Amino acid sequence: MRYDDITEAIGNTPLVRIDPDVHGLANIDLYAKMEFLNPFGSVKDRAAWSMVRPLLDDAAGRRDTVVELSSGNTAKALALIAGMYGLPFKSVTNRMKIPEIKDLLLLLGAEIEELPGRSECLDPADTDDPLTRMYRTLQSSGGYVHTDQYFNERNADAHFSGTGQEIVKDLDGRAPDYFIACVGTAGSSTGVARALRASGGDSTIVGLVAAKSDFIPGIRTIDEVHEVGLFDPSVYDTIETVTADEAIDGLLTLVRRCGTLAGPTGGGAYQGAVRYLRTLDGSLKSRKTAVFIVCDRVESYMSYLRERRPSLFGRPPRRNSIGTLTPEEIAAAPRVTGSDPFVRDALVVDLRSPFAYQALHIEGSINIGEDVFGEMIQAGLPFSRRQPVLLVCPVGEKSAAFAALLTRMGHPAARSLEGGIIGWRDAGSPLVRD
Repeated sequence: MRYDDITEAIGNTPLVRIDPDVHGLANIDLYAKMEFLNPFGSVKDRAAWSMVRPLLDDAAGRRDTVVELSSGNTAKALALIAGMYGLPFKSVTNRMKIPEIKDLLLLLGAEIEELPGRSECLDPADTDDPLTRMYRTLQSSGGYVHTDQYFNERNADAHFSGTGQEIVKDLDGRAPDYFIACVGTAGSSTGVARALRASGGDSTIVGLVAAKSDFIPGIRTIDEVHEVGLFDPSVYDTIETVTADEAIDGLLTLVRRCGTLAGPTGGGAYQGAVRYLRTLDGSLKSRKTAVFIVCDRVESYMSYLRERRPSLFGRPPRRNSIGTLTPEEIAAAPRVTGSDPFVRDALVVDLRSPFAYQALHIEGSINIGEDVFGEMIQAGLPFSRRQPVLLVCPVGEKSAAFAALLTRMGHPAARSLEGGIIGWRDAGSPLVRD
């Protein structure tokens, strides 16, 4: 097999059957579409190439910069493709949470611009969102090629003409009975679903989103996916939630039992698929097929795994970690609104990134990013128990988790700001710039 350049190796990834002894399903054949075997390492290779290919000749003539709102695999693929054409690449993001991916992008020569904001997705209704302002700047100025993965139909089309049709072909011309997909930009799940239905099949499409207040690389929460332009709820027959713990459990199964170097997204897809299919398995009258996607590789997520499962690396558990909280503890976290008298006397700790804090924050607050704050409390309570503390994040979810953890650790006066900075702003309360 010989190619003229590496982009010709994108696609035609194998569909691999998962051993029934691993998943335990009696009446369902479960297959994994091995998208991590694309040349740049992920399912995003298809979309990146599809979106940027029509733009490259003109961009090369003008020496434009390729730019995308991405903190992960799309940015990686675009940086590599841009480099092949002698073009610079710029990643704009406020979700750069995985150090290995940031380091890899820098190694590839990418410029990274980190911006504040509650979501990486564009929200056209929010004129104050910095990413929306950046989007308008790109539209009105020259020198950039914006691939626009959240709204570009070529994202989904790459999976309609490629991934989805390959699945049907490898199943001898039949669409699977079930397709279980993690939802990020919604490109792969939407494109594959369209292809399966266009083949004449009657596939049940299951979308998987991350649990609220949870972070799984490549999977968005239900609130976040509604801000993605390609997301259409009607594509899915059902949408279910998967947790970070489930994603890691699935990753470990794929790595240790299936010889598949899957990352957390693939782990979440596997675990969500098995959980969903088990509810149907016993009542099926005939044999069925199901497919999920292994989106990328595990090597880029070592820090993510060390943080959440230190025991995997021979390290003691992180006792004071929000990852140890139960959903009930988080739900019971003490919260106050911006009008509560508690706010006047409290030390306000803003858990957002420095970029978001500099853009707008509560006057008198201090900025300790959530990662740094998470490390601080490993040594114990960072404040006197007599000090009222108000924790602030974008929408009040992460701050609630930390308030629950401080409460567990014995701090009687730790509170989370209900609705976060967004709620504070929407209530008309003042914010200042640094």
